[in-house]
Amino acid sequence: MQFPEFIRSLPAVDIPFPEDLVTTNAIRSDDALVVYFTVHKDFDLPEHSHGPQWGSIFLGSVELTVNGKTRVCKPGDSWDIPAGAPHSARLKAGSLLMDVFEEADRYPLRYRTGNE
Repeated sequence: MQFPEFIRSLPAVDIPFPEDLVTTNAIRSDDALVVYFTVHKDFDLPEHSHGPQWGSIFLGSVELTVNGKTRVCKPGDSWDIPAGAPHSARLKAGSLLMDVFEEADRYPLRYRTGNE
């Protein structure tokens, strides 16, 4: 399974991870940023915090730690991370997930060229 072509053709976001680990596609409004993540290899997302975030997983699994409490999220699960809450994740290869950030400018958009 993969996201449909119209989602995969959306711009990427500029995140500090190489595209062989994870690719992104995003929609931004004045009020929020929606990012679709396709995880290609297992990797750990270090602990960090920012404004409010809500997400859901469609395929695979994510071990999510929020405020020191860890849970494994599987397809159909969602999470609601409050503003300022420290959180980290272990993402499994093959996972498809979506996060919605209240901070519309959380990540800059990066438009792909036809050569990518």
